[in-house]
Amino acid sequence: MFWPMLAIALGFCGVAVLGVLAIKVFVEAQRLGRQVARTTQEINTAAEGLERAATDLARTGEALR
Repeated sequence: MFWPMLAIALGFCGVAVLGVLAIKVFVEAQRLGRQVARTTQEINTAAEGLERAATDLARTGEALR
């Protein structure tokens, strides 16, 4: 009777550990997703600034002609 109870207890502990690890992975994946979204927004802002600067530079170059 001891060995079946031990097997059940170890199986439960294994499932509990896998559950905790799954929750950690889920939380880190959400954090990574938020960070990717924030970085994408910063890149888009920088691209818009670069586009405005290029437009201003093109206007300046045409004014010098």
